[in-house]
Amino acid sequence: MPSGSFQHRVWQWVVACFPTSAHLNVQERNHRFLEEALELAQANSCTKAEALELLEYVFGRPKGDVRQEVGGVVVTLAALCNATSVDMDDAAEQELQRNWSRIDRIRAKQAAKRQGSALPQ
Repeated sequence: MPSGSFQHRVWQWVVACFPTSAHLNVQERNHRFLEEALELAQANSCTKAEALELLEYVFGRPKGDVRQEVGGVVVTLAALCNATSVDMDDAAEQELQRNWSRIDRIRAKQAAKRQGSALPQ
């Protein structure tokens, strides 16, 4: 990833914030991504029933290709941001800055969570 890119700067934050065991833990990253995606959908008035319907739909289909699915996530996130008048780049930069200021809180939350659980605490 290019030095200075948003992805690289997030990597720098991850390395500064989390123990080495969490840096490349795909299961942990999957769980946190899903949690954030669900919180975004909830913030946009998606109901639990709708989320559960989509869960059944997605897991009833074959697994996709990770790279293609990443592209789909970014494209649909940009479309959602357009529909909700949110500047995606600005929101991302603000959240990364906020995360740098909360490293101690994030570390404490990480340390308190149950090992092997998808739940954050």
